[in-house]
Amino acid sequence: MSDEQTPQRLEVADTIMKRGLGSPAIFVVLYTSLASAIYFSLGVVADHALGLTPVVFLVAALLFALAAMTYVEGASLHQDKAGSTVFARYAFNELVSFVAGWAILLDYVILIAVTAFTATNYAAAFYAPLGRGGTEIVLAFAIIAYVAFRNIRGFTAKRVSRLSLLVVADLVLQALIIVVGLVTVFDADLLLDPIQLGTSPGWEDTLFALGVATVVFTGLESASGLAGEVGAGRRQLKRLLLSASGSILFLYVGIALVALTALPVVDGRTALGDTFVEAPMLGVVAALDQAWLSDGLKYVLAAAATVTLIAAANSAMLGLSRLAYNLSTNRQIPARIGRLHPTRSTPYVAITLGAVLAAVLVLPQDLDVLVGIYAFGALLGLTIAHVSIVALRVREPDLRRPYAVPLNVTVRGASLPVPAIVGAVLSFAAWVSVLLFHSGARWVGLGWMLTGLVLYVAYRRAEGKPIFKRVLVPASALRHVDAPSVEYGSILVPIFGTPLDDDIVQTAGRLAGNWHDDFDSEEGATIEALWVFEIPMALPLDARLPDHQLETARAALRRAKAVGEEYEGVEVATATIRARRAGTAIVDEARRRGVEAIVLAAEEPTRIRGGALLGGRGGPRDNFVGEVTKQVLAKAHCQVILTAPPADDPLMDPSPDR
Repeated sequence: MSDEQTPQRLEVADTIMKRGLGSPAIFVVLYTSLASAIYFSLGVVADHALGLTPVVFLVAALLFALAAMTYVEGASLHQDKAGSTVFARYAFNELVSFVAGWAILLDYVILIAVTAFTATNYAAAFYAPLGRGGTEIVLAFAIIAYVAFRNIRGFTAKRVSRLSLLVVADLVLQALIIVVGLVTVFDADLLLDPIQLGTSPGWEDTLFALGVATVVFTGLESASGLAGEVGAGRRQLKRLLLSASGSILFLYVGIALVALTALPVVDGRTALGDTFVEAPMLGVVAALDQAWLSDGLKYVLAAAATVTLIAAANSAMLGLSRLAYNLSTNRQIPARIGRLHPTRSTPYVAITLGAVLAAVLVLPQDLDVLVGIYAFGALLGLTIAHVSIVALRVREPDLRRPYAVPLNVTVRGASLPVPAIVGAVLSFAAWVSVLLFHSGARWVGLGWMLTGLVLYVAYRRAEGKPIFKRVLVPASALRHVDAPSVEYGSILVPIFGTPLDDDIVQTAGRLAGNWHDDFDSEEGATIEALWVFEIPMALPLDARLPDHQLETARAALRRAKAVGEEYEGVEVATATIRARRAGTAIVDEARRRGVEAIVLAAEEPTRIRGGALLGGRGGPRDNFVGEVTKQVLAKAHCQVILTAPPADDPLMDPSPDR
């Protein structure tokens, strides 16, 4: 196998499920959840929180802001295709990672069921039987089948653009309803007079309503699934946080204020939680004073809500497919569940199973139970996400963070994020309240988690794999087509102290892990992590090195060892050497150690035309790589695998705006 063939074979793993997504995808996935959640959560929250519904949504908006900061830091730190399960993997171990992932899988399935079921009730504004009986179930099944089909086909840039326009139109419509409602029907007395704290509503109902109001958090999980596929710099991430948090605060609190005065609480009940519980926004529009305005908005809202809810089901299925793929490749669930479509590169088995489970959940036609179970999984996953980000500040304090949660306190030398700590405490308290006050969430949620844990342990034991350590399945194993296998038992990895170090060690870890898995070597595979000190000719080879250079090398090698040994059966040996030329030293060490391959970080690309660095435009062909890379490629006795970032990789751009 030639040097040119190797990167192409390895590229299979990196290109899986990248279907032309760009930066608008984050907007679509996140704001679809924001726009749609109010359509099905308002009635259930109002049924429990009554006049305190605006307060509940206000607290939920604040919790969302804390959660958004946590997810953005985590997704920018470890850019894998999942959210809290990835954070927990690097912060703790595979078992905790599985718990988070399994809880969120439950949420995705329920969200698909809830959005499909609720869409039928908004569609009933055009034809009433669509929201009743067997017709309602058939339509919900059809929506779920459509969502599954679209996700198996995969997302495209054109489709994302269309969804962006839909989301913007829906957010504008919701804002219009708020403005019109505040002008025409808002009455503070109607809102405040029925409130009797502790009685109407009771504390148990209020706490449960707060848990239900967290339904929007799954949008953060879905958006995290795009990590590594969309470029966003530090400034863009901050804008995303501010806009999302501001939108949920304005929309949710504003609509709650209008809704509870348009359909006020009377004798401890509101029509939002009774007549209109399955389509609460239609009830809000119907209560507007001007008949012409009410009738006109009714059909516009019904159409927008139906389409937006279907889009939200699409986003949930996208999140489910990527999470299931991540769990499969890490052998937390059977690899066959994450098997990829031979031409679409989408996990069609996981999508099909998710659709079947969602269809089953639609059958009881009980929105209150479904949303309660959803809150169980959302709050558990959110708690683990917050705690993981705090733990990562201790375990990986020096790892570059394109975005870091602000407001930190120093504890034993570690900078801990106060918002994540507060978020962890509040989300855990809300999760406990859901357990205590909602029997459906308690028994179904705990049953789901217990079943998952039993299956996880049994699966790992049956495979002869450890419970707590990471085990990867080669991406090619999830395809029907037979991809050529590439594996090595010993690999040399030069370390340079750049952000690319993790990538090359992970590449080596996958190759070495495949070798161990395929041949079941008792000795395991070895990665030789090597740091070369280049000593100028003006100094003797044994000249004393500055302390900061020694510490930089030691820290980089410690990091390489930690990353590489996450892969089962892989041992990382570290070493430093002195040499006049790094390329010569790498070649000599590879030959002396008898390694089977060298995984090398090629020099950083340049945007300058005619540049001599890898990725530069123009210039002689032999100037496309630097001297170290050229020498290793020319002189190495073994296979050389190059890893280099794209020219516009934000992680390689030191600009403060990135």
